[in-house]
Parts: sequence; C-alpha cells; structure tokens
Amino acid sequence: MNRLTERKSRSGCPIATTLDIVGDRWTLVILRDMLTGKKRFSEFLDSPERITTNVLTDRLVLMEAAGLVAKTPYQLRPRRFDYVLTPKGEALLPVLQEVSRWANRFMPDTWTPPPSFMNRKVDG
Repeated sequence: MNRLTERKSRSGCPIATTLDIVGDRWTLVILRDMLTGKKRFSEFLDSPERITTNVLTDRLVLMEAAGLVAKTPYQLRPRRFDYVLTPKGEALLPVLQEVSRWANRFMPDTWTPPPSFMNRKVDG
C-alpha cells in the first residue's frame, strides 16, 4: 500500500465514509465518464474538465483500491489498461443521476445529461 491507498474513514457515518472514497473533485467525474462508455486513460483525459495525468493516475489507483474499478491490460508494450466499473462502482449510478437532477433543477446553465445516462438502470 502507498499513501494513496492508506485512507481510513473519518467516522462510521455512511455519508462521511462515502465521501472519503468519492468526495474529491475528480472521482465522480471519472465514474460519470465510465458510466457513459469511457474506459481508457486517454479517453478520460479528453473530458471537458481537463484532469491532469498525475491526478487521473492517482484517482484510478484510489478507485481500484476502493473496489470501484478493475483494470485489465489491453496492450503489453507499452503496458496499457482498460478500466471498467465493478458492481460496487456501477451501484453509484443512481447517485450520479440524482446529483444530475439536483444540478439541473437548482444550478443554472448545467448540461442536461443524455437520456441514455438518465434512464440507465444498475445491472443486477
């Protein structure tokens, strides 16, 4: 384990515990991208929020350590990975949908997510 994966929960509060995993500036954005079909490092970098490579690397390590994503190599030289949501990561879909609904209702000028995202259901 390294400094990125040695996080402990602040308390037993379910909200605080969840925020310890997804409460930074980037994790939910990466989850959004994965839920809309992105799976490769370069695809995440193309998002409009302009995440830096070092931050993206750090977040993917944290997300994998938290069990939200799994990575599998798609190329050996140089070694490159696809990142896919685990069932635990996929289960955050309704949370992101509700955050989107809240923002669309109360935050002017936010984008309306596509129906393919808003109508999607969690598998299983």
